[in-house]
Amino acid sequence: MTELHVIFGAGPLGKWTARELVSMGKTVRMVNRSGKADRLPLEVELVASDAYDAAKNIELTRGATTVYQCAQPHYYEWVEKFPPLQKAILEAAAANGAKLVVGDNLYMYGQFEGRLREDFPIQPNTKKGRVRAAMAQDVLEAHRAGRVRAAIGRASDFFGPDDPSLTSYAIRPVVLGKPINLMGRTDQPHTFVYVADFGRLLATLGSRDEALGQVWFAPGNPPLTQAEFVEVIEAEIGHPVKRMVGGPLMMRLIGLFNREVAETVEMMFQWTRPFVVDSSKAEKAFGLTPTPMEEAVRQTLDWCKEGVAGGA
Repeated sequence: MTELHVIFGAGPLGKWTARELVSMGKTVRMVNRSGKADRLPLEVELVASDAYDAAKNIELTRGATTVYQCAQPHYYEWVEKFPPLQKAILEAAAANGAKLVVGDNLYMYGQFEGRLREDFPIQPNTKKGRVRAAMAQDVLEAHRAGRVRAAIGRASDFFGPDDPSLTSYAIRPVVLGKPINLMGRTDQPHTFVYVADFGRLLATLGSRDEALGQVWFAPGNPPLTQAEFVEVIEAEIGHPVKRMVGGPLMMRLIGLFNREVAETVEMMFQWTRPFVVDSSKAEKAFGLTPTPMEEAVRQTLDWCKEGVAGGA
């Protein structure tokens, strides 16, 4: 039997991690609350379970080589629910002697100058940044203490097939003939990551022991302003795109009626100043390179068109 790799969470990152692991010849089990997910390779076993239940997690990860933490609660539930969720998954990996790979973001770095690297100071300036910082610290401390062998993969804002967030408001409206939605300022350089490249990073971290005990950034293309990102979309579809730009005030107003949107306001600084990420560490260590931006946008538009044609 091939190595068993267990993924918690069947969102875009979990799915792309699963696809990469299947392509590497691994046995993959995915765990989410409903036991349902579309567009998964036939080889993937999908199990319904409550990831907050450490005992169930231990049972589902027995015999696993690597466990992947790609699950998360609603954006507005992070403070109360995210730490215990990750703790229950970490406990399962530790109990079964499995490696743990955590899919993370960059909130804990707060506002930084220059090109962000993995060794930059942890200086969260937001509520969600503090949550992420504390959770990552717990993982790294557990690794140093010998409780679990762990690695953390982080990425800037990602887009691509299966993504219900940035893709749904900044790309999908194009195929519906509607304006796309941008945030903050459209003239600031920003690192965008294709979600398939993030999944490839996590699968690599889970398969390479030299990755353990470290933080790694997912491969990203050279930074683009949001205006330049729109130009890539326009080049792919062959006509101009209408756009709407939401600033902090607009997001606060929308947030009065949408709790998820309300939580984006404190993160607006990422879209009003340069947000450039240096992913050369993973690229040099593992030979990972980002999917060219034009190809990534083309594949994302194709997925959006399939969803629209299918009534999604």
